[in-house]
Amino acid sequence: MPDLTHGDDVAAVNSLRSAVMRLSRRLKHQRVDESLSPTEMSVLGTLSICGKATPGELARKEHVQPPSMTRIVALLEAKGLVRLEPHPEDRRQKVVTKTEQAEAMLAESRAKRNAFLATLVDGLDEDEWAKLREAAPVLEKLAHL
Repeated sequence: MPDLTHGDDVAAVNSLRSAVMRLSRRLKHQRVDESLSPTEMSVLGTLSICGKATPGELARKEHVQPPSMTRIVALLEAKGLVRLEPHPEDRRQKVVTKTEQAEAMLAESRAKRNAFLATLVDGLDEDEWAKLREAAPVLEKLAHL
């Protein structure tokens, strides 16, 4: 556990927070479809990982209130990016799945963002790139805690 009373740990946590936020903002600008909000893209990304989910499950995963997720899902459905199907066990609920159109858009978005990151990484020396490769799984773990 970092000691946030110790100067080096405070500086490291502050630097990590600042760098992650700045890089995240830059990546958000690398969007393929400007008509989708970052939240809508995030929901599609979550569906890409989990396959399908109820609106309630998506709300928990995206840290939004269920009524907000219901609106987001309705917008995505109207755009042809998700479909709602009956829940196999609970007829009161629906299951949200992404469409092929959404998967193609996500693939194009990933490719664009990966290319952007690749151009940034090009500016690193071999030692910096090696450290970043080693840090990637740790950052991934942080993102999912």
